[in-house]
Amino acid sequence: MAETKQKKEAPEKKPDSKTKKKSHFWLWVIVILLVWWFNNYTLRINDTEIVSSSVHSTVKLAVISDLHATKHGIKNKTIFEAVDKEHPDVVFFLGDMYTRQSEWELIQKPVDLAEMLVSAGYPLYCVTGEHDYDDRYVEELKKAGARVLSYEEYTIEVRGSRLHIMGIDNVYYSPTFDLNNAFSLDENSFDILLAHIPNYEKFADFGAELTLCGDTHGEMARLPFGLGPVYCSEKKVWFPKLLHNELEIYDKGCFSYDGGRMFITSGIGVYPAPVRMCNRPEIAVIEVKPKG
Repeated sequence: MAETKQKKEAPEKKPDSKTKKKSHFWLWVIVILLVWWFNNYTLRINDTEIVSSSVHSTVKLAVISDLHATKHGIKNKTIFEAVDKEHPDVVFFLGDMYTRQSEWELIQKPVDLAEMLVSAGYPLYCVTGEHDYDDRYVEELKKAGARVLSYEEYTIEVRGSRLHIMGIDNVYYSPTFDLNNAFSLDENSFDILLAHIPNYEKFADFGAELTLCGDTHGEMARLPFGLGPVYCSEKKVWFPKLLHNELEIYDKGCFSYDGGRMFITSGIGVYPAPVRMCNRPEIAVIEVKPKG
């Protein structure tokens, strides 16, 4: 009887430990890159509601700040579409929309964004910061239809409610700084102060119902679960909300004072480096609702 010789199958090779470690390494690299990109280059809407007896119907405000325009950052189209989806009554630029000594191609970006917003019918009010104070830039904003406020004020009406908008362009505050020397609050209007750099004590003394600020970038990197910034540049301390509870930290969000509040947006840009964490680029949308 003829015998049939059967060929034995070679045993399946298992990946060795070096191959496993290599695949795990690249998986972690991809995950870290995705998390980094999400935290630095995706835009969110930060919704906030406040109540005031000075308005008779809901007024919606959109706040854009600290764009620090770059060639590869969040595009104007993305920002415009996010604002347009919210249909605000008024839009504010709070300064540092480009970085000092940028080439004109980058300075033009916030000008183009302003033109897009104004052309779509949105009233736009701006203040400058410590970076975007160039005279040509300011003139181009004005040509685009924006109001640029340097110790100026406007009163507008939105669906039966009066908004009194004031703006300052300080990049530092002297010990004698006093807004009462520049403006008077309007008891028949909802008073809004625009200021790039926060100064809680002085703004509280003035007492506008809503003060809007940028500049801090939310201190860029933040801890999860509302534990605050990793580092406070003003006080020069690490983990201020964890280790220094005695300090008053004005980093991002709403801070109340007698008669109103100061709101700080963490803005959009990633200056001086893309190190945002738990603090995505944002457009702040504030709804002011009538009391009662």
